[in-house]
This record gives sequence, C-alpha cells and structure tokens, in this order.
Amino acid sequence: MARDPGLTPPAPDAAVYVISVAAELTGLHPQTLRSYERLGLITPGRTVGGGRRYSHRDIELLRLISDLTSSGIGIEGVRRILELENQVAALRLRNEELMAELEATGEALRQALSRRTPAPADRPSDRLPVLRQQMTGQSIVVWRRGRS
Repeated sequence: MARDPGLTPPAPDAAVYVISVAAELTGLHPQTLRSYERLGLITPGRTVGGGRRYSHRDIELLRLISDLTSSGIGIEGVRRILELENQVAALRLRNEELMAELEATGEALRQALSRRTPAPADRPSDRLPVLRQQMTGQSIVVWRRGRS
C-alpha cells in the first residue's frame, strides 16, 4: 500500500501505539511492558479512558531495556544505566548552553576591547580586563591584574 505523501509521521514523543502494538514492535509481552511501567522504567502516555499509549521514543527505550536485560543485566542495573544516560544527556545539554554563553561573552569582550580608547597616561592600561585566546581555540581566560 502506497503511503500518502501528504501525511507526516508522528513526532517521536507522540503517544500513538497501543500496548499490543508496542509489545509486537519490541518483542516483549504486554505484561512485561506493564511490569516495566510499575517499576518506573517507562511511563507511557494515557488516553482519557486510561489506556496506555506508547511513543516511538518509548519503543526505543523498551528495545534498549530488552537488550540490556537479554545481556544479563538485572532490572536495578538497567534502572541505574538509564539514570546515568539521562544524567549524561542533561550534562551534555548544559555543557552546550555554557559553551554558547561563553562564546557570546568572549565575543562581547572582544567587541568591547576593540572599541575602547587608549588609557590616559595617569591610568595604567594593565588594570583593564585582558582577553587571552588559548591554544585550543575554545578556551577564553578573562583576568584582571591585581592592584599594586
């Protein structure tokens, strides 16, 4: 059957799969999916009537859980692995935010330094902020020389 080119696939977080379809897609028994939910490993969406609906992201998570348990890792080990993966993802996102903020600060400093006028003779220029580019090209060190 040809797919309608006007239809777009659901978003990865759209809860669209009923439990029987999710079980078939993951190769797990529906009762196993319910058990994983009770253990807090997965949280499917719910319909108004209370029926479970799984998203594509849920299906991928269930496949990962299945792979981990098949390789001999216990449920508590799986829970810890998932927690650590979530922490790593959050830290990566935070790192990207901080790198963008650092780059913006560096650019603002570069612009401010390029616009500044030379210091008067009675005020040494060594007390102004200094911008130094490190060898890696990613680090920026901003420092002020201490007062004498």
